Amino acid sequence: MVHNDKKALLQITGLVKWFPIKKWFFEKKEYVKAVDDVEFEVYEGETFGIAGESGCGKSTLLRTVLRLIEPTKGKIVYDGVDITHMGKKELRKIRRHMQIVFQDPYSALDGRMKVGKIIEEPMIISKLYPNKAARMAHVVELMEQVGLDPSYIDRYPHEFSGGQRQRIVIARALATKPQLLVCDEAVSALDVSVRAQVLNLLADLQDELKLTYLFISHDLSVIEHICDRVAIMYLGKVVEIGTKEDIFNDPQHPYTKALLSAIPKVGKRDRSDRIILEGDIPSPVNPPAGCRFHTRCPYATEQCKSAPPVVDFGNGHKVACHLCAGTNK
Repeated sequence: MVHNDKKALLQITGLVKWFPIKKWFFEKKEYVKAVDDVEFEVYEGETFGIAGESGCGKSTLLRTVLRLIEPTKGKIVYDGVDITHMGKKELRKIRRHMQIVFQDPYSALDGRMKVGKIIEEPMIISKLYPNKAARMAHVVELMEQVGLDPSYIDRYPHEFSGGQRQRIVIARALATKPQLLVCDEAVSALDVSVRAQVLNLLADLQDELKLTYLFISHDLSVIEHICDRVAIMYLGKVVEIGTKEDIFNDPQHPYTKALLSAIPKVGKRDRSDRIILEGDIPSPVNPPAGCRFHTRCPYATEQCKSAPPVVDFGNGHKVACHLCAGTNK
């Protein structure tokens, strides 16, 4: 599929991931409905962001897309190939093109391995280079690309700062020359100044290497800075999807508006425009029927207890909401 002359590198259709809860054999089996009927596409060369509160299913969605955990239902198509039920051997060949940058650079690296070996390991697994000399030459190149001194090649992870460790994680992810880089809260564990440096590094690498990013964060300022299109998730569902401009300048779903109103504004003490949501997030084991946000939505009516229609505002801006469809007016 092509969008604005760009091919869809990743297509997600009806993706579901439920985790069973162990119960006594005579009790009804229950599930944590972490991801429930999610659909979106990621186009070549873009940065597609996924935002939402903690616990909304963002990280589970990414891990399911990469088949790090198996989907319950749905379809995952990468570069025109259906990988949903692909076997491990075939999947390994595809995986070199889809790499992940984890949230915590401290736990993402093996403290017993030297940095050069950490970056080299994916090349060995993918059998990309004929010998060690060729692999190490590429390790040096990658370290320079991410802003690390190649003389650090024989150091251990504990000898680096948090920002440097995340650069090592990025270098390792780039070792197999991927097309798609999946970033799971890739800068949330870093200091603000270091966070900006790593975001700028990711932007530079995207231009240089023609990368496509699938980027998740609970920090909307990060999403606004780096993403081209954004999906807003709530309790396992995508409630709104659109370009960065649509989401930040013309939000339609009440939940999106509430999220955006919570962004701190420098020098502004009057926060009368902030939308305070009442109540707690419902349990993903027993989510509300219909629109999952209706138990906290200030505009909810009885109709919101039924499944909301998906309203298309054009230019790919879609919202799942009865209010936006005009049926609540």
